[in-house]
Amino acid sequence: MRFHMKSGSEDNDIVATATAEHIRKFVFSSGSSGERLEIKIPELLQGAYSFYTWPCAPVLAHFLWERRQTLAGKRILELGSGTALPGILAAKCQAQVVLTDNCILPKSLAHIRKSCLVNQLQPGVDIDVVGLSWGLLLNSVFRLPHLDLIIAADCFYDPSVFEDIVVTVAFLLERNAGAKFIFTYQERSADWSIEALLKKWKLQALPISMDDIGKDSGVDLLEFMGGHTIHMVEITRIENGGTINSI
Repeated sequence: MRFHMKSGSEDNDIVATATAEHIRKFVFSSGSSGERLEIKIPELLQGAYSFYTWPCAPVLAHFLWERRQTLAGKRILELGSGTALPGILAAKCQAQVVLTDNCILPKSLAHIRKSCLVNQLQPGVDIDVVGLSWGLLLNSVFRLPHLDLIIAADCFYDPSVFEDIVVTVAFLLERNAGAKFIFTYQERSADWSIEALLKKWKLQALPISMDDIGKDSGVDLLEFMGGHTIHMVEITRIENGGTINSI
């Protein structure tokens, strides 16, 4: 699995609410059923990485939206939630969601809680927000509920934390039999790869086709990608006697 960098621009539906803060609206709809969901995400365009909704997030959110009938009651954890668009969508589709971000970044966790409240989700009641540290198995990891699905949008943005992420995912998949890790990533460099890490931690990766995502909603994913190349991948554990699949 390799990551390459490409340039491009992104069109945003943004409503200004303060000098540095904006509310960005994401609309999810279905041409076949007539269902519609609007999610509002507060963004700090001059803030840190986690205060902006990067292109991978709406792609993953639309993937989940088109599978919303299967989400009800599912226990989902979002890694590196940032503005938490995919996780909030899953919660709106009746999933039991835990949003996570770095436990040493209280402002990031506070921003996640704000995103929840803007969408009428009460942290601790309708949705959970937890601080985690990738690669470190702290008490917060052991207190997590049983999980059916782990998700992440653009978590592989810094090679220095690739193994920390993979270690965390491997641990969670081992503790939650049958769970999967589905994530989107943006290509940034031809030299970036997690293939060796997957082999080391006995994980396998399969690409997920994005060809049909957005069609029922009449959405062109290229508008969200803003000229970037984005992929979606499913990671699972290799069971005893299994073989390694990589991309």
